[in-house]
Amino acid sequence: MRLTRKRFCSFIIALYCLFSLYAAYLVFFGHRSRVPTATSRGFRKGAAPARERRGREQSTLGSEEWNPWEEDEKNEQQHRVKTSLQVLNKPKGKTDHSIQIWGKAAIGLYLWEHIFEGLLDPTDVTAQWREGKSIVGNTHYSFLTGPSVVPGYFPIDTSNVVLVLNGREKAKISHATQWLFFAQTLMKTQKLQHLAVVLLGNELCNNDWILKFLKKNGGLVELLFITYDSPWINDVDIFQWPLGVATYRNFPVVEASWSMLHDERPYLCNFLGTVYENSSRQALMNILKQDGNDKLCWISARQQWQPQETNVSLKNYQDALLHSDLTLCPVGVNTECYRIYEACSYGSIPVVEDVMTGGNCGNSSVHYNAPLQLLKSRGAPFIFIKNWKELPAILEKEKTIVLQEKIQRRKELLQWYQHFKTELKMKFTDVLENSFLMNNKH
Repeated sequence: MRLTRKRFCSFIIALYCLFSLYAAYLVFFGHRSRVPTATSRGFRKGAAPARERRGREQSTLGSEEWNPWEEDEKNEQQHRVKTSLQVLNKPKGKTDHSIQIWGKAAIGLYLWEHIFEGLLDPTDVTAQWREGKSIVGNTHYSFLTGPSVVPGYFPIDTSNVVLVLNGREKAKISHATQWLFFAQTLMKTQKLQHLAVVLLGNELCNNDWILKFLKKNGGLVELLFITYDSPWINDVDIFQWPLGVATYRNFPVVEASWSMLHDERPYLCNFLGTVYENSSRQALMNILKQDGNDKLCWISARQQWQPQETNVSLKNYQDALLHSDLTLCPVGVNTECYRIYEACSYGSIPVVEDVMTGGNCGNSSVHYNAPLQLLKSRGAPFIFIKNWKELPAILEKEKTIVLQEKIQRRKELLQWYQHFKTELKMKFTDVLENSFLMNNKH
């Protein structure tokens, strides 16, 4: 009995020793083999292991150094490969090109910000130098403007240039001519291959000064885009260009809003502008007063033209457009005026005096619907009148139109104006590319 108990105790002691040896083995040998597994689990959970942290300073994979821009470089490399494949797959004769626009007249801002819907850096309208970039199809457009953009003192990044000039009066023509002579010098030194001009023309269409610069007359201007109903327009090398909004008075790009479309507008019509003695504008004021409609419209007449707006006067003008169903657009020196396009920006229907003014403007060899043939040819949803005596009947009808009809009319006007600008952009870029880029030798 005693022997059996002794054997049992020995067995227990031996079993304890074996268990102790096994535990010691696990502690000193088994844990070491599990470290990589634990480390990998910790890494997947986002806990950076010590070796990874050291690898940012030394090496993680042999001789390869850790590169914080590795992903960007891979993406860039992939982009280069993709671009190369695209270039290889392009049809022969079609390559990417660039055109630079030099904005030396305020009408250039209408071209860039309103038609191209481009941005400018800096946004400060008083900045000495402003620039922007835009891509249309395969063509890269850049725009430069500001007082610091002077001949010979800015980079010319392309051999294709559009020059935006003011040719409205003698002093402006002198300045515009200097730019054309500068371009002529660049052409002679082969820094420039192609030139187009967007011209704010004379209101009487007296633009003969630029004829000698046209390519067909031995000059350098291949394409001319000109404001007003010039009889020169042939849609081959001379095209009509819209006057646009008064960017020189800081009229902004207007974004349509829900309230602009749907709110009831408190005024039947508006007219804020200069009233010249013995003009149709004077007749308009008299007609409004006779019927008492001047009390239903936002009217603010001044006797002398003011070239600049104050912040207050600009806000008043914009408020008048926003809160009026109709905007009255009497003729000035020319039938076309900024007010037409500004009214479109706010969904206020232009009531346009559709009569020819004095001077040399009129029909051309390809267009017979002057004045305002550019707007008419694109189906402008305006109210055209020949005499302001027609206005009282128009206003009486306006009083009977319900809000829902007015909302629909505003939508149609805003949609038409957006489509008008888009069409102009496409025609402008198509004409430039067909004339400039198809003939480039690269």
